[in-house]
Amino acid sequence: MVQIIDYSPELQPQFEKINKEWVEKYFTLEPFDLEQLGNPQEIILNKGGAILFAKEGEEIIGTVGLAKSGENTFEMIKMAVIPKAQGKKVGQLLATSILEKAKSMGAKKVVLYSNTKLEAALNLYRKFGFKETPPECGKYGRCDIKMEIEL
Repeated sequence: MVQIIDYSPELQPQFEKINKEWVEKYFTLEPFDLEQLGNPQEIILNKGGAILFAKEGEEIIGTVGLAKSGENTFEMIKMAVIPKAQGKKVGQLLATSILEKAKSMGAKKVVLYSNTKLEAALNLYRKFGFKETPPECGKYGRCDIKMEIEL
């Protein structure tokens, strides 16, 4: 049984480890990535964001972040699922949970930046109602797809 839990400081190493492995698989880690992964409290949470984890038993198997990017807008960031949990609908559970969290925080819109290499993730986002908008690279300078959803 997978449960969704909120970030707590003792889980910071898990957030960093899972995401570093995931980002390195598809991208080059940029200084901004390292800053987020090494200090999510300051970069994400203290600015009005959230981090959720998927936990199975005692093991953390996935995570997703939500960064405040405007008055009623949030950016979904750093969704990652460990390899052995791929295909078990963990991403679907994390996406549902983070969108509910965004609504509870007053979000009217959630945006995300993705990459065409992540076709399975793009299909998941489309399933939730994310729509592609004209490409716009974010802070990372490596995106080729911007998606957003009105809540």
